[in-house]
Amino acid sequence: MTLQDKEQLGKTLWNIADQLRGAMNADDFRDYMLAFLFLRYLSDNYEAAAQKELGADYPVLTADDRRAPLTAWYDQNPGDTVALEKQMRRKVHYVILPQYLWTSIADQARRQDDRLLDTLQEGFKHIENDSFDSAFRGLFSEINLTSDKLGRTYTDRNARLCKIVVEIAKGLAEFSTDNDTLGDAYEYLIGKFPQVSGKRPGESKPHQQISTIPSTS
Repeated sequence: MTLQDKEQLGKTLWNIADQLRGAMNADDFRDYMLAFLFLRYLSDNYEAAAQKELGADYPVLTADDRRAPLTAWYDQNPGDTVALEKQMRRKVHYVILPQYLWTSIADQARRQDDRLLDTLQEGFKHIENDSFDSAFRGLFSEINLTSDKLGRTYTDRNARLCKIVVEIAKGLAEFSTDNDTLGDAYEYLIGKFPQVSGKRPGESKPHQQISTIPSTS
């Protein structure tokens, strides 16, 4: 990815945040943005490893099928899922069930599914607690999906999350999600948000670095 592409990615993410955060404190909204960046990276990393592991058995879906390919594979191979998850824990040190992959979350948001908030809560808990050696314990601890800052009711919060996820998915669609690229996006947002919240870079709450996340490479 060129320097120009990296700058464009940072600007794209910032524009999304600037448009969607509304009256929400910049630090709070940053936490949502970073959580979804992590989820996108973890999901892409996991799906790439699963595709390599399954080889020709990895499903190829039609263009109008927005599901994660692993969703189709799980449906078609219920007796083999435990073995696959065991292999994935050995190779990438974590497992993400198909319904919690970014592809599935983005599709759920696109459909304005009224259970998106619940799915995200379940997915974050699953990733934090079920990864090998608890590698991601506390990874999503900064994000509060039940906060009134997202909306006064569950319906309001769910609708707001749908909009945020849809816009992030659109913004990231044309960019690679390798370690370096998302690391740059992460650092851009870490540096940008304190300028809005009145803090200097480095004074914000600490976050796990992208570079500490296991990679398939």
